[in-house]
Amino acid sequence: MTALTRSERPAWKEKPKLPTQAAKGLALIVTVVAVVVPFWVVIATSFAPDQQVIENGGYAVWPKEWTFTAYERIFDQGQVTDSLMVSIGITLAGTLFSLASTVMLAYALARPGVVGGRPVMVMILFTFLFPAGMIPSFLVVNSLGLRNTYWALFLPVLVNAFNLVVMRGFFQGIPGELFESAKLDGAGELRILWTIVLPLSKAVIAVVGLFYAVGYWNDFFRALLYLDDSSKWPLQTLMRTYVTGLNNNKLIDVQGAAAEQVHYAPQTVNMAVVVLATVPILLVYPFIQRYFTKGVLTGAIKS
Repeated sequence: MTALTRSERPAWKEKPKLPTQAAKGLALIVTVVAVVVPFWVVIATSFAPDQQVIENGGYAVWPKEWTFTAYERIFDQGQVTDSLMVSIGITLAGTLFSLASTVMLAYALARPGVVGGRPVMVMILFTFLFPAGMIPSFLVVNSLGLRNTYWALFLPVLVNAFNLVVMRGFFQGIPGELFESAKLDGAGELRILWTIVLPLSKAVIAVVGLFYAVGYWNDFFRALLYLDDSSKWPLQTLMRTYVTGLNNNKLIDVQGAAAEQVHYAPQTVNMAVVVLATVPILLVYPFIQRYFTKGVLTGAIKS
């Protein structure tokens, strides 16, 4: 087979020119710096002494002395620990229930000949254009008696339409011969789902599970809307009170002496809470990364 000349190659197969490669490298460096530097400043400020943060105008690039004073302050109150446990519980329970509901609904909609499958799919896609508003959602939650309960934090958003479409597209990509041979062996739909579909769908399940977990972990407004008792708030909602300064006055009062108030930098506590709210979910990404591209692309292309 004759090799293609340079003029006959498609545009996407052309070797990038040196200026193009340099521009891509520069853009990548700028993006990495724009992401890493602010995150490092947050971490450094949380471990910096109060006096250094005050002298630098509210931040620290490199702590003169690494100290856990800010973390001790927020954990001494006890509310941060409780909120952290609430966030972990809501994230685990919400992700588990959402994954189970999305898998079962996506499998049903992916199977041909399902009664009512097309109208249900149309209603799901309709939510992309007209999502439920805040007031109707609040009225529904209140009428069902879910207000001031943790159920209100994940039941109203149990199934995400985008995640459902991605998972349905992945299930549709599984060869139909596998289903036919399983039915010939006497397997029912639940057994086919459990023994055939789920083992082949680890990539999309991991990706969709990550989407759900990040959504539940980062959600602060739902608790603010449905939970009147601040002791039940998850970490992200509590973090908002620190960042806006609502909790800093309590911490200053705990210090007692006027001299302590002068040397207290609320930015250290704010950054410490941000670190506690960010690091746990970041630790999950390395375990999901190898599934991410495969899971998203396969579901999106097929759907």
